[in-house]
Amino acid sequence: MLGFDLSFLPTPCYVVDERLLKKNLEVLKSVRDRTGCKILLAQKAFSMYSTYPLISKYLDGTAASGIYEARLGKEEMPGRETHIYSPAYNEKEFEEIVSLADHIVFNSFTQYERFSHYIEESGRSIKAGIRINPEYSEIETKIYDPCAENSRLGTVLSEFPDELPEGISGLHFHTMCEQGADVLERTVNVVEEKFGKYLHGLQWLNFGGGQHITADGYDVEKLIGIINRIQDKYGLTVYLEPGEAVALNAGFLISEVLDTMKNGMDIAILDTSAVCHMPDVLEMPYRPEIIGAGKPEEKAYIYRLGGPTCLAGDIIGDYSFDAPLKPGDKIIFRDMAIYSMVKNNNFNGMPLPAIVYSDEEGKCETIKIFDYSDFKHRL
Repeated sequence: MLGFDLSFLPTPCYVVDERLLKKNLEVLKSVRDRTGCKILLAQKAFSMYSTYPLISKYLDGTAASGIYEARLGKEEMPGRETHIYSPAYNEKEFEEIVSLADHIVFNSFTQYERFSHYIEESGRSIKAGIRINPEYSEIETKIYDPCAENSRLGTVLSEFPDELPEGISGLHFHTMCEQGADVLERTVNVVEEKFGKYLHGLQWLNFGGGQHITADGYDVEKLIGIINRIQDKYGLTVYLEPGEAVALNAGFLISEVLDTMKNGMDIAILDTSAVCHMPDVLEMPYRPEIIGAGKPEEKAYIYRLGGPTCLAGDIIGDYSFDAPLKPGDKIIFRDMAIYSMVKNNNFNGMPLPAIVYSDEEGKCETIKIFDYSDFKHRL
C-alpha cells in the first residue's frame, strides 16, 4: 500500500517515502550500534540532500566519488564525516578536496605520492587510504565488476610495496553489487589472505558498498559477525558505504499513459523514459516492478511500455494488467529512489521528473520541479 495520495502529484515524478527510508535507516543503525562500525551514505546512488538531516541521525557521514559530491556531503551533512575516492584526482581540484574531505582514498600509490603533500600542508587531520583490488568478485554484469580483467579500479597485490607508506592509515575495497553477506564473507576471506599482513596496525578498513543490507532475506547477523571478527582481530574500525541499501525500495516513479497503439502487440507510450528517467533499465539491464502489474501472460492485458523519446530502444519492458490501459492511467514504478535521480538526463529535451517527499503521515511536499531553464542551462 502506498502511504501517500497520488491525486495531486505531477507526472512524471519521483516520490521518496519517509516511512520506507526510515525503515532502511533503522536496519543500518542497528548494525552500527551492535558493532561500533561506521556507515556512510554513498551519494553516487542517492543524493537527495533534503533527506540528509534525517539520514545524519542514523549514519556517520557521506562517501563521494568526486568533488561535487564531497562538497554536497560537507555542506548538507555538517559535523559528519566526508569521504572521497576517485580513480584519479585532478590537481586543479585537489586543494579544495583537502578542505572538504576527512578521508581521502587513493587508487594507486603513485597518486598518493603525488598528492600527499597537500594533505600534510592542509593542517587538517585527514586520513589517507589506498583502494585495493583483491582480484575477486562475484558480479555477473561486467560493466559493474571492478575486479574484471585489466580493471582500472584499485591496486592489485603485485603492485603493493613490502611496507605501506607512513601516511596510509587504511585500505578500501568495493567489489560487490546487490549481493548478500555470504558474498561479503568470501570476499573478506580473500582480502585477508592477500592483504592481511597490511591490516595489522591500520586504523580502518572500508568494505565499500554493494551490500544489500536492507533487502528482504539479507543475513544481517552474518554481516555483524564479519564486522566484529575483523575489528577484533586487527584492532581497526570497519566502514561500510551503502548507497542502494539506504534508499532501497523507498522511492517510486509515478508515470502517466500518453497513448496506446498496436504493432504486433499492444504498446503503451508513457510520459516517462527509460533512457532519460531510469537509465539503469537499459544499462544493467533490468525490468522494474510496477504496482498492480504482472509478468507477460500473468494477467489478461499485455503491453510493451515505452518512453516518448525518438530512441527506438527506449523500452521499459513488457507487462500485463487486469484491465486495458488508456491515456491518463497512472503507472507506478517501484524502487526508483536509487540510481535514477542521480543518473537521469534531458536527452531529446525531455523534462526531468519532479521530486516529491512524502512524510510519515503521507503528506507530500514537492521538493523540486524542473523546467526549460534546467535543460537550456546545462549546455
